[in-house]
Amino acid sequence: GSIPRMAKSKLKTPSKKNSPGAKAKRGSKNKNKTQILEFPEGFAWGCATASYQIEGAWDEDGKGPSIWDTFSHTPGNVVNGDNGDVVCDHYHRMEEDVKLMAKLGMKNYRFSLSWPRMFPTGDVKNVNKKGVNFYNRLIDELIKNDIEPLATLYHWDLPQALQDKYGGVVHRQ
Repeated sequence: GSIPRMAKSKLKTPSKKNSPGAKAKRGSKNKNKTQILEFPEGFAWGCATASYQIEGAWDEDGKGPSIWDTFSHTPGNVVNGDNGDVVCDHYHRMEEDVKLMAKLGMKNYRFSLSWPRMFPTGDVKNVNKKGVNFYNRLIDELIKNDIEPLATLYHWDLPQALQDKYGGVVHRQ
C-alpha cells in the first residue's frame, strides 16, 4: 500500500503498579537532601525526533515544500538564515542513524512523518512513493535493530499547498 506500515507493539502491558501513570518512586534522600527518582519497572526509554528538524533533503525525491520550508527561506524570519535544508541529513543517513540508536541501547524511537514528503501537494491522490518508501525503510530498519517505531502523524510539517489553499490545518477540509 501507499501508507507506511506500522509495527505491532512488542511491549508488554504494564501492571497497574507499573503503569505509565504510576508516580515515580522516591528514593531516600542523600546527604545533600536531593531526592533520587526511580522510574517504574517497564518504563519505556527511547528517543524522539521531528521530521523537519532531522531529515534534510528538503526538495529531493519529489518532496513538496512545507510551511517550515517557506518560513525559514523567507529572509528575516530566522536568525542567520538557518533552515532545515540539510540539518542532520537523516534522509540520507537513516541506516547509520538507526545503528547508532541500537548501539546506544534505544528500544523505542518516536519520529514524525513529513506530510510534504509523502503528499507533496497535500492531495492524498498524489502520493510520493519515494517519500512513503523512506518511512517504510525506516520502520523496517528499526524493527531489524529491535527498536520499536512510534510514528507521530502530524508534527507541524504541513504541505505549503494546503496552507495556501485552506489557510492551514484549522480548515475543516
